[in-house]
Amino acid sequence: MATIQKRNNGYFISVSCGYDVNGKQIRRTMTYKPEKGMTAKQIEKEVQRQAVLFEEQCNKGTVSADNRLKLADYIPMYLENAKSTLSPVVYEQYNRIFNIYVIPMLGHFKLKDIKPLHVQKFVNALENLEERTDGTPCKLSPSTVRRYYTALQSVLHSAYKLGIIGNNPADSDRITLPKLTEQETDIFTTEDLNNMLFCLDGGPLQFQLLIHLALNTGCRRGELTGLKWSDIDYSTGIITVSRSNYKLTGDTEIKSKSTKTGKSRKVMIPPYCIDMLRKYKAQQAELQLSLGDRWNGDNWIFIQADGKPMYPTTPTLQFTKFLKRNNLPHMKFHALRHTSATLLLSNGTNIKNVAARLGHAQLKTTNRYVHAVEEAEKEAANTLETLLNTNRKGA
Repeated sequence: MATIQKRNNGYFISVSCGYDVNGKQIRRTMTYKPEKGMTAKQIEKEVQRQAVLFEEQCNKGTVSADNRLKLADYIPMYLENAKSTLSPVVYEQYNRIFNIYVIPMLGHFKLKDIKPLHVQKFVNALENLEERTDGTPCKLSPSTVRRYYTALQSVLHSAYKLGIIGNNPADSDRITLPKLTEQETDIFTTEDLNNMLFCLDGGPLQFQLLIHLALNTGCRRGELTGLKWSDIDYSTGIITVSRSNYKLTGDTEIKSKSTKTGKSRKVMIPPYCIDMLRKYKAQQAELQLSLGDRWNGDNWIFIQADGKPMYPTTPTLQFTKFLKRNNLPHMKFHALRHTSATLLLSNGTNIKNVAARLGHAQLKTTNRYVHAVEEAEKEAANTLETLLNTNRKGA
C-alpha cells in the first residue's frame, strides 16, 4: 500500500515493491505538488488518486527505480541501444536533432516529469522558431517539425518500453502537430522528359547511364551509387539491388549499408541499357589501364576519377548542373524515381509489381503515384473536352 507524507508545499508518495536478492526492501517514490487554487478537500482527493495510480504503475512494473534520470542523460543510452536498429544516416540525423533542439529545450527535465504539455510546447516552439539555439537563422517546415517530434517520440517510447516511465507523453493522440501542405510529386512531363533525353544524348557516358538507370529501375541515388559490376546479369538483363552507399558528416570514406527495406531486390532493365553498360564497362577498363597504380577502384559502376565509388550526393549535383546548363526546368534527381513509377503505372503495370520494383515496404507508399496518374488523366480529359466539345455542332 502507498505511503503518503506531506513535505513543504507537496506530498511524498512511496510504494513497497518487494525485496531484492539481498533481502533489502525495494521502494519506488514520487512527489506530488498541488496546483494553485485547489481547496484542501480537492488536494486530499487528488493526493489519494495519485497514490493509487502510482501504486498501480509499480505493481505493473512500469516505474523505474531511478526517478531522477533526466532526458539529457537518457538520450545517450537510447542512442547506444538504437545503433543496431537505426540506419547510419538516421542515427546521425537523430544525434543532430537531439543536440540542437531536444536537449536544449527539454534535456533538463526528469523523464518522469515530462508531460504532454511539455511535448506540445516543444512542437509549438519549433513551429515558431526563427533561429537555432546556436544562433543560426532558420524557419522549420511542418514536415521538419514532425520529423523532430518523431525523434523525441522515439526516445520517450523507448523509456516507456524499458519501464522508466509509466506512459509516453509524446503519443500522437495527445499532441497537435502542424498540418502538412499537400505537396505535388515532381514528375517529368512527356515533353520535358523528351527534351531532357535529347540534351543527355552525346554527354559523358557515365552520366547518361546514371540517368537512364534511374529512369528504368526507379533506384534511389544511394542505391545507384552502390551498384557494382557483379550486380549485373547480362544474359537476363537483371540488376540485383542489395546495397545503398552513404557518407556521414566528417567521414572521409564512403560506406555501404543494406537497402532501405533491408532486403535486396531484382530489377529487369531493357536491352538498350545492357548495351550501355557493356560500352561503359569497356570505357572504364581503358581508364583503369591508363591510371595503373593510381587506380583505387573496387568493382563499382559509378566512380570518381580514380575508380573510388561516386559520392552519393554527386548524382544530385550533376543533375542540377545538367538541367541548368541546358535551360531545362529544375527538378530534383529523385524526380527520376517518381517519373519511373508513374510511367509504369500509366502504361498498365500492376501496382504490386511497381512497389516491388521500387523497393517499397508498404503498398500505400506506391499509391501516391496512382493519384498522380489520376490527376494526369483528369487533365488529359479536360484538354480533350476543350478541343473536341467546344465547337461541336448543336452544343
